[in-house]
Amino acid sequence: ATKLDNGIVLVTGGYDGSTALNKTEFYDPDTQLWSYDTTAVSDMNQARQLHTATLLNDGTVLVAAGFDTAFINTAETYDPATGVWSYTANNLTTGRYAHTATKLDDGQVLIAGGYFSSYENTAEIYNPDTRTWSSTGMMTTGRAYHQAVLLPSGDVLVAGGKTSSTSFTNTCESY
Repeated sequence: ATKLDNGIVLVTGGYDGSTALNKTEFYDPDTQLWSYDTTAVSDMNQARQLHTATLLNDGTVLVAAGFDTAFINTAETYDPATGVWSYTANNLTTGRYAHTATKLDDGQVLIAGGYFSSYENTAEIYNPDTRTWSSTGMMTTGRAYHQAVLLPSGDVLVAGGKTSSTSFTNTCESY
């Protein structure tokens, strides 16, 4: 779920118990009503669950990676002005889910960790100006289901997470 600049909450994708979804719905906190209007908005191009959604500086929303019947390495942006979803110019290097997405001070987005047949220590940067992805420094520990937060220094603190099917970590590292 992502709060848009107008206060409306955008909810994307998910899982209905049998399949990943590509649906786009809205929640209006003023009226406390949900809406889904296929004439006003398109659904995402790719069904996905366990993805991230990040509000960008220009008011668009970046939805990245996730899982459907396989690991997803695509990303797309939603433009609230037009109600249209568009794929980014290139794909992430690694398909993944249960990763984090952190908007940096310069407006770029850091994707870190997640799961892709093993617990990932890789990271990628999305540049909204060029709509492209590029690889960046790797974490020391591969992890999924972790947390990440932008610190006042501009660093990103990555904390905790799952490191194997039976192990969790209480370690932290920064980008």
